[in-house]
Amino acid sequence: MSHRTHSIAAAMLGLALSFGGNLAQATTEQYYGRWTVSDDKPAYSSKGKLYKTIDVAPCGSDFCGVSVADDNSCGKTLFRFFTTHAADEELTGHGLWGATKKKLQMGYAKPDNETPYVYMAIGSDEMDITGREGSIPTFQANYKNLGAATCMAE
Repeated sequence: MSHRTHSIAAAMLGLALSFGGNLAQATTEQYYGRWTVSDDKPAYSSKGKLYKTIDVAPCGSDFCGVSVADDNSCGKTLFRFFTTHAADEELTGHGLWGATKKKLQMGYAKPDNETPYVYMAIGSDEMDITGREGSIPTFQANYKNLGAATCMAE
């Protein structure tokens, strides 16, 4: 692991502990479920609306995120992560952003005495959700769990 990676990991752990919480060692099952943006009054671009509510569920030997519309109908498969990476502190891959793919980073957090949540950011390949270097995300949100996923990847 590079010095930069160690520095980022140490900074994230310090930040989490300073808020009385910790970053959970994620497993695939922790990501499963229906997740919706937890902001009180979120604003979305036309492309961001696809990420307002997502179902994360198994898809083959991997796990995928599927867009869920306001009427609970299932939409596009937005991203796929290999199950072997579920224990990584942050998942890094690519997600749909309109007709293109952008870098997508996602993580699971379980603060002490609070409800666990998922956080996600989408942006350019230089984006880094854990550091101050790189570009600012195109889309970024925290998600609260609404129950079990019902939409599955095609």
